[in-house]
Amino acid sequence: MRDIFADDARHWQWILDRIRSVLVSNTYEEIRLPLLEYKELFSRSVGEATDIVEKEMYNLTDRDGGEITLRPEGTAGCVRALIENGLIYNQTQRVFYAGEMFRYERPQKGRYRQFSQIGAETFGMAGPEIDLELITLVTDIWDSLLLTDALSLEINNLGSPESRASYRNALLKYLKPLSEKLDVDSQNRIETNPLRILDSKDLETQKLLEKAPVLADFVDSGSTSRFAELCRVLTDLGVEYKINPRLVRGLDYYTDTVFEWTTDQLGAQGTLCGGGRYDGLVELLGGQPTPAAGFAIGLDRVALLHKSLKQ
Repeated sequence: MRDIFADDARHWQWILDRIRSVLVSNTYEEIRLPLLEYKELFSRSVGEATDIVEKEMYNLTDRDGGEITLRPEGTAGCVRALIENGLIYNQTQRVFYAGEMFRYERPQKGRYRQFSQIGAETFGMAGPEIDLELITLVTDIWDSLLLTDALSLEINNLGSPESRASYRNALLKYLKPLSEKLDVDSQNRIETNPLRILDSKDLETQKLLEKAPVLADFVDSGSTSRFAELCRVLTDLGVEYKINPRLVRGLDYYTDTVFEWTTDQLGAQGTLCGGGRYDGLVELLGGQPTPAAGFAIGLDRVALLHKSLKQ
């Protein structure tokens, strides 16, 4: 965790003001969320078998014996807040929030245990139009910050939860006989979260994955059609993108479309923004079934990239 002073603080504020301006001009309403939530919120939403829940959360016990957590991400708390205040059922919502998140990770350039995000979430809109809106919204943010040429958009289609379950079984069947050849992190994930093995940066593991089952072969027809429509419109609008079949995101709640913006100018910590659909999360946390999608931008990395391009 670190301190930010003087010129850097002014630079951060300038970036935050630019992003807020784009969001507000697109009718997104700002909300403020607590730093502390009950631990169960993240165990249920992010996923018990994810790295975040297993290894990275800052968990505390309050004086009444309750298990509470410094928020490691913003989406779950946002959904919880809107459900509790009756702001989702039979409504559409566009909201955003900004603030500190906390994960017990190995610190390095662009990765800190206390880091800042600005996130936007949408509710009640089921079609590919909202996926397109979010992607073009982030594109407008990069334009505002003069970062567009330094970033690349990657997208993928995870399909329904049932599709992911079928793919998970096929991936497990392929990987188990090869488990001793995988890197240590991937060996630990093989039973708990095998899809995260697709994200491995280990070169030997990547070679083993070349003949692994492909997620696209397991995705349901409805998800496939919607993703194809999104790709068609992005192409028509001239938005450059790459389909990355190994992009799965690290949180269990994602379904269907997922996306990331990455750069090759920050070393290993090259992801500046990630998001996608999470249509089952509202129901999982006690609300009525509600389509939902959103994204989060890492302000630490945005500031680093912006500063490096100015030099």
